[in-house]
Amino acid sequence: MGIHLIKMPDIGEGIAEVELVEWHVQPGDAVVEDQILADVMTDKATVQVPSPVNGTVESLGGKVGEVMAVGSELIRLQVDGAGNIAANAGGTGAARADAVAEPAASSNQQPESEAASQPPKPAKQPEPVPDSGRSVAPTSAVIPTAARAQSEKPLASPAVRKRAWDLGIELQYVPATGAAGQITHTDLDAWLARGTAGAGATGRAAAYASRDDEQQVSVIGLRRKIAEKMQESKRRIPHFTYVEEIDVTELEALRARLNARWAGERGKLTLLPLLARAIVLALRDFPQINARYDDDAGVVTRYGAVHLGVAAQTESGLMVPVVRHAEALDLWACAAEIARLAEAARSGRAARDELSGSTITLSSLGALGGVVSTPVINHPEVAIVGVNRVVERPVILGGAVVARKMMNLSSSFDHRVVDGMHAAEFIQKIRGYLECPAMLFVE
Repeated sequence: MGIHLIKMPDIGEGIAEVELVEWHVQPGDAVVEDQILADVMTDKATVQVPSPVNGTVESLGGKVGEVMAVGSELIRLQVDGAGNIAANAGGTGAARADAVAEPAASSNQQPESEAASQPPKPAKQPEPVPDSGRSVAPTSAVIPTAARAQSEKPLASPAVRKRAWDLGIELQYVPATGAAGQITHTDLDAWLARGTAGAGATGRAAAYASRDDEQQVSVIGLRRKIAEKMQESKRRIPHFTYVEEIDVTELEALRARLNARWAGERGKLTLLPLLARAIVLALRDFPQINARYDDDAGVVTRYGAVHLGVAAQTESGLMVPVVRHAEALDLWACAAEIARLAEAARSGRAARDELSGSTITLSSLGALGGVVSTPVINHPEVAIVGVNRVVERPVILGGAVVARKMMNLSSSFDHRVVDGMHAAEFIQKIRGYLECPAMLFVE
């Protein structure tokens, strides 16, 4: 048996440090070639690290949330053959201290000739933790009531975590029956069934029971990047927000007609590509808004190309994929690109260049958009256009009270670069295009 050392990969672009976001294996696990071992993150791009060999995990070189240098020890595998380092080679300080490896037994080693005749020993499996509350019995067995230790993080897939969140279930208290102690959908079903069984007797008491539990959540991975980005934006940029009400009745009627005619051939249109087109056209008269401000150098760079950031909510948090050259895309091409980028962001497959380089951002919460918002500018840009939800309200039109579809735009600007009057004129320009949508197609 030998040791194969895997180092933190070089992500490229001169990056010296990356954050360890998630381990997919634990000491004692058997792995095969190309199996994903860990997720690491730089900026907002997540990279998966695969195993180049078959083997068994001997030790892990870092903890989730730790920022590690490129080239540092990531993981050690026991492999058949010589491996790529000597078996007794020491690791780097903290990485080896945190590793969970098989204890050395040099005093009981057999002579080489005798050891060669012995069949290889199976990989050592991690010993069970008595007080973890995890059960390895079949799902039909009685579910134990013991909870995990507060410091022990429950293992579950993103789909299971989302379902538990939707159901209001604390995964910390759900016993696991999956491989390596992972919580499965079956475990959630069993937990729900158990709660339902006792609801008749204790339902009202449980609903009004006092609670003293606490939960500490480490801000790591994408959440850490979002926190740093928001803090940097608010620290550097003096925001001001301008809100305008827009009548989108005609725009929605046009969208319905376009979808009725072309949805089958070209795809369905949402409001976003229409909004994107209005922004592109309005920016022709306000080039100072399609810009990025390097406040360290004191330089504002105005762009002819509109690289439109479109904020997308993912399970991990907010990400902003970029529609390149939005000025060159028609409605359906823009809609297809927005859909592709949003799916890539939600599935964690968005590349680094798809998440950077935007010159202005469009943010929408869809049906949850509320009446008004104060969106945070995506530093180092100087503007963000926020879309609130569409509601049907009574409006006085031509002296009569009629029902119209109304929507607010809540947009923020960097007051160092954009004057209030120009910001208002820019939004009024967008309003003109949206309230008379035929103008979107007139050059």
